Amino acid sequence: MVKTPTAVELDDLDRRIIAVLRADGRKTVTDLAREVGISKTPCQIRMRKLVESGVIRGFQAVVDPATLGLDHIAFVEIGLSSTHERALLDFNEAVRRIPEVEECHMIAGSFDYLLKVRTLDMRRYRKVMGEKITNLPHVATTSTFVVMEAVKEVNG
Repeated sequence: MVKTPTAVELDDLDRRIIAVLRADGRKTVTDLAREVGISKTPCQIRMRKLVESGVIRGFQAVVDPATLGLDHIAFVEIGLSSTHERALLDFNEAVRRIPEVEECHMIAGSFDYLLKVRTLDMRRYRKVMGEKITNLPHVATTSTFVVMEAVKEVNG
């Protein structure tokens, strides 16, 4: 079961540290401290607290998917046959195991989930859809929307 995060109180300095790290997660502590206007040790302490409290979940390389040939994006609306808690848990657990699904959001609306699926091309998308997505637990309906151009993406 996924743990629901609790809100963490942040001051302006914490927010500045977060903003700088979101723009450049490889920034050295010395450069980060200089940029936010404090010395290195207090900056390290604040960073450690932000990590320990779960505000900062980690540091990773942001890769341009297009350079890997992964520039085919589709959004998929999923309607479930049941929205009882066990059905939702089964779906959530199974969808996490599909590497082509970049994002999965439960939606309040005319369908139950919205998936962001990234593949090499339409042929591979069709295979993922036919072999993986439609076979997820309790899937009753799907509707696909193919992206023509990504205008704005997180880390893009």
